[in-house]
Amino acid sequence: MVQVFIGVGSNVDRERYIRAGLNALAREFGELQVSPVYESEAVGFDGSPFLNLVVGVRTGKTVAELSRCLKSIETDHGCQANARRFSPRTLDLDILTYGDLGQPRDGVDIPREEILLNAFVLRPLADLAGGCRHPVDGRTYRELWQSYRSDQKLWPVDFRWP
Repeated sequence: MVQVFIGVGSNVDRERYIRAGLNALAREFGELQVSPVYESEAVGFDGSPFLNLVVGVRTGKTVAELSRCLKSIETDHGCQANARRFSPRTLDLDILTYGDLGQPRDGVDIPREEILLNAFVLRPLADLAGGCRHPVDGRTYRELWQSYRSDQKLWPVDFRWP
């Protein structure tokens, strides 16, 4: 079993789809580690604000199997398979890390570049797994968040699940 961190986001009927996504992940993987939820402005396009969080799971699935599983959950919750990268999302599930893998595998960028670029990924990851180390950079997620410099805005949201 490998520890995996998954980015979760939505900017369409946000609370409904975040809850539905967490329920689907719990059915698939069992116990979830769940970060606090943050609201952030859309990045890369003009759109409604997103809710974002990070979920930790343990799985025996390969990267390819995990990627297919997450895409299936997205599709089941209204995400279009051919949607543009920077566009509104009912549910967005991204593999952020897969154990200590530090290179692309099965067409999936591991670790996901957005960890180092976007506050809405790094902040909840630092909250959930602050002592864990980025598999390429080597710093902990807490250290990465403490040194993060960007004008991206995000703020905590009171969100309860389940």
